[in-house]
Amino acid sequence: MLGARRLSRLLVALTIAMALPSAAYAHPMGNFSINHYARIEVEAQRVELEYIIDMAEIPTFQETQSLGLVTTKGDPNVPAYLAQQADALKKGILLELNGRRVPLDNIAYQVIFPPGAGGLPTMKMGFRYRANAALNDPKPYILHYRDENYSGRAGWKEVIAIGAPGTPLMKSSVPSEDRSAELSNYPTDLLHTPPQTVTADLTYNPSIQGGDGHKQDDSFETGAMKLTANQQKTPRNAFTELVTSDRTDLAFVLMAAVIAAMLGGFHAFEPGHGKTLVAAYLVGSRGTARHAVLLASVVTASHTISVYILGIISLFASKWIVPERLYPCLGAASGLLVAVLGFTLFIRRFIAQDSASVGQHSHTPSHGPDAVFHRHTWWGGVVYENGTPEHQDHHQHSGAMPFHDNVVMDNGKESPTAKELPIKSLFVLGITGGLVPCPAALVVLLGALAIRRIAFGMFLIVAFSVGLAGVLVSFGLAMVYARRFISRFGSRGPLTEKWLPLTSSAVITIIGVTIAVQSLVTAGVLRIGA
Repeated sequence: MLGARRLSRLLVALTIAMALPSAAYAHPMGNFSINHYARIEVEAQRVELEYIIDMAEIPTFQETQSLGLVTTKGDPNVPAYLAQQADALKKGILLELNGRRVPLDNIAYQVIFPPGAGGLPTMKMGFRYRANAALNDPKPYILHYRDENYSGRAGWKEVIAIGAPGTPLMKSSVPSEDRSAELSNYPTDLLHTPPQTVTADLTYNPSIQGGDGHKQDDSFETGAMKLTANQQKTPRNAFTELVTSDRTDLAFVLMAAVIAAMLGGFHAFEPGHGKTLVAAYLVGSRGTARHAVLLASVVTASHTISVYILGIISLFASKWIVPERLYPCLGAASGLLVAVLGFTLFIRRFIAQDSASVGQHSHTPSHGPDAVFHRHTWWGGVVYENGTPEHQDHHQHSGAMPFHDNVVMDNGKESPTAKELPIKSLFVLGITGGLVPCPAALVVLLGALAIRRIAFGMFLIVAFSVGLAGVLVSFGLAMVYARRFISRFGSRGPLTEKWLPLTSSAVITIIGVTIAVQSLVTAGVLRIGA
């Protein structure tokens, strides 16, 4: 009894903690992001560049694991890594003056490791470079800047440019003030559509007077850079916090599984997780509770395996396969599979309906002259043409069995919906429902690897996937029982036998096409209205 009380108190405490904002914060641009910031300052004799790279949890994990870095203060490998990065990153920065590339010199650099989600750190690196701009070319000077580092990686990309006193800019393709406070305060209204500026074109005349013309030579060498961690109050995902707990007792493990399943269910309520798809498929087919359970099992297995595979890619193949670029590819593949499934169902049902009349028919076995002929209304009701049937003891329209299998059409063909629901179609639907993994689940897996609690992390991902699948299938079951409820008002008819299956398969096709198009737009393969 006492154990039950303690368990219930623990559940309440964990649920409250899950609902409240955490004191530590995750990266606002997403767990996969690599964010860029460049500040160009032109002077009479030189160009100064402040360059910042802000890595979220997953790319930071990839960097630290591959190089054996320890993100705590005092690791002797960090300064050497930072110096190597200063040289490597400037190779990806193109700075041209009057059409000629000018070399960049390292002036200063710094790195910090702000805490992120799931016990994983983030990494923010800052570099100061200088280029000699003492040219004998005719004025004005034309400067071109391009950042080629981490191309193809998602994130905030911002460039600003200013002129030093005495060297004002005559023309600039980028603003003079930033919007992210050097990647420390990302504007919330731009998180979903961040700037993607990686180039700048400037025109300036270094001979214009109005100041001393240049700074002192030690202007960027005095003191170290002072990087600032993200200041936004973006709460961590409660799911990722479970794996960082020091508790290992059975009560906590069980409650963590319950909470992970709840969070998986909440995640399923977000747009794009196939609730309408599952419901449309089950209501348009002869779906049963057994089919729904099978579908839930396939969704759970599919989502869990996809997280594991993406974790392996993040660990061992990130140089060749960019994990966040896989998401739109998986989404497009999922959408195409769904569209093919829906279109196939539509054609199959249309052909079946075209070859079988849903009009007047009789039930077998035949009752001779007493056979009851009737027609169906659009909602599925029955209107008898020769009175109330007198054979109810032999064959009745029971509301408890709305989808009876022994209905034969006048032409002797079986009703097109009397066939068993194809199991392979359920597998296709289940795989597409779990094919695109939740990023938070990947963070949990990598966080568990980092703190050597791999089994616990994998267990939480399974629980999360079960919760996700449970909500999806609940929607489908609700639609199945709603269809059965409607059928109680009458037996079979055009609504349930023709229009509902056709409409549901059409909806599935449209959803699949929409998912595929959205994924291709996200990947930049397809542009709409551009």
